Amino acid sequence: MTDIDFLAVGHIAKDITPDGWRIGGAVAHAAVQAKRLGLRTAVVTRAAADVDVAKELPGVEVRQVASDETTTFENHYEKGRRTQHVWAQAGPIGAEHVPREWRQARIVLVGPVLGEVPIGLGRLFSRSVLAFSPQGWLREVRPDGLVTRRPWRKSVSLKGCRVVVASEEDIEGDERAVRSWTRDVPIVVITDGLRGARVYAEGGWRRINAFARREIDPTGAGDVFAAAFVVCLAETGDVPQAARFAAAAASLCVAGEGIAAIGSREEIERVLAAHPEVTLQ
Repeated sequence: MTDIDFLAVGHIAKDITPDGWRIGGAVAHAAVQAKRLGLRTAVVTRAAADVDVAKELPGVEVRQVASDETTTFENHYEKGRRTQHVWAQAGPIGAEHVPREWRQARIVLVGPVLGEVPIGLGRLFSRSVLAFSPQGWLREVRPDGLVTRRPWRKSVSLKGCRVVVASEEDIEGDERAVRSWTRDVPIVVITDGLRGARVYAEGGWRRINAFARREIDPTGAGDVFAAAFVVCLAETGDVPQAARFAAAAASLCVAGEGIAAIGSREEIERVLAAHPEVTLQ
């Protein structure tokens, strides 16, 4: 196993579509974005033998831990709102599943989809730029498979994390959760689809608009934003630059379907050059 620049930890998912299924989940979208930015990228995940994750994510090093099932989602969008059902769940991911040599990765994104990764796993990556995508800790599944929101537990601390990226859909107006994150984490980003994002850094909030783009499929855009943001932040140390870079990356993602729409560094740079007016305000 080679040295890793970017490690993503969490379940990949089978996203059911009218044409069959395609690979999804925060780690899949984030890993593909990191790979297309030129980083040596790896994923730790769990899935059944019905999915060959390495084949689905070419060029990404994969530790696929065996599971009886693969996490399977079905998403429906109406008036900008998403309804999700879960038809199967893979097993949990623990410290024992993370190769020791990958624990030194320069950048780590922990992105559970249904709480399969314990928050404490972040302690493995004390030398990394650590980012959390907490959507999977804000969800629970009803007996009929419908995904609903789980309140954030007040006692949970995210100390040791450098960046949190969540969406307005994830938090559903729970500003107490957001305030708890800002007490523990230097940088917090809350994305809001075509309305852009708000960014907390250096003790205050700022906003960035979305780059104009006709939306075809918003699935995974927040995960692409998270990956692009933390990569650019690690490279430059500049929050406004990272916000612009991530917003441009997300705009490319929504303009197509699935991971095929995720942009390269060159494509992102072209979007940035074409729209200098989009900045963190």
